Amino acid sequence: MDKRKVTATDVARLAGVSQSSVSRAFSKSSSVTEEKRKAIIEAANKLGYQPNAIARGLITNKSHIIGIVMRDIKNPFYPEVLEKFYSKLTKIGYQLIFINSMNHQIEEDEISRLIEYNAEAVIITDAILTSSAVERFVRNDIPIVLFNRYIPDSKCSAVSCKNYEAGKEIGKYLIEKGHQYPAFISGPFNTSTTIDRQRGYQEALAKGGISKLVIEDGNYTYEGGFKAATNLLRDHENIDSIFCGNDISAFGAIDAIKSAGKHVPEDISVIGFDDVQVSNWSPYSLTTWKQPVEEMVENTIRLLMEDLNGEKDTPEIIELDGYLVTRESVKDRTIH
Repeated sequence: MDKRKVTATDVARLAGVSQSSVSRAFSKSSSVTEEKRKAIIEAANKLGYQPNAIARGLITNKSHIIGIVMRDIKNPFYPEVLEKFYSKLTKIGYQLIFINSMNHQIEEDEISRLIEYNAEAVIITDAILTSSAVERFVRNDIPIVLFNRYIPDSKCSAVSCKNYEAGKEIGKYLIEKGHQYPAFISGPFNTSTTIDRQRGYQEALAKGGISKLVIEDGNYTYEGGFKAATNLLRDHENIDSIFCGNDISAFGAIDAIKSAGKHVPEDISVIGFDDVQVSNWSPYSLTTWKQPVEEMVENTIRLLMEDLNGEKDTPEIIELDGYLVTRESVKDRTIH
């Protein structure tokens, strides 16, 4: 049996057209008549022809590939985000090329890979984007949207949660529940996500009469949260609550508190941020701020499509509302 792969040339021969007509037909080019397109599709179906998306992209200069760069895939928030991007982009005819950035900032070879694959646009989540990286994408006419953070005065559009307002609401909530000795386990201090959450939190605490906030860097990781909570328990015995910059660091903090022989929330209340699926699991039952991930993903794709269609001249920063999900990791200390 002939196992040779069916090519566009085979389809063209059977349909009685040129090979370029076959390529244009599958790229839905208007230069191919409906009659000719019908003959090509019939020939392709008869031969079992599967068009090569990469080859078609070279001809049409439209790869229908979107790059997405993520650094910390151990954080359950980002695989959940990736799943939503994949689902929504494939529905509108796009494919994802996933780059797992191994360093804090996106590297030159990672940029080169996206350019080589002819990515039409790029979504960047938790990898740091340098100004030189932005310039390379701009020179290659590849629009960028930052997801879950923004860079002030940047050439990049961005979509995030209203992190400042969220931090403020979390601070108010802890004060209302009678907490007097709060701590904060942060993420990297050079991201808008950390800066805004901390700023809102501190302002709410100050308004509630609490001027001192103890801070430890948890680097948005489980290990970082565990170590930060261990340090807090060792150095500050009177702490009664910890706001963690994300859920995975909150899981680390809760386990550190338990390892130290203390209890959540009886001894120390813990609040996270993101509302990943594990937050609802009984070992954690974490009170946390729910990010509007569905809306964030939809708005990111909308901004990309507007950019690709030439409908956007200037970068746009979109911030969306989330809300507090209360579970069992916060104690009401006003009840005696």
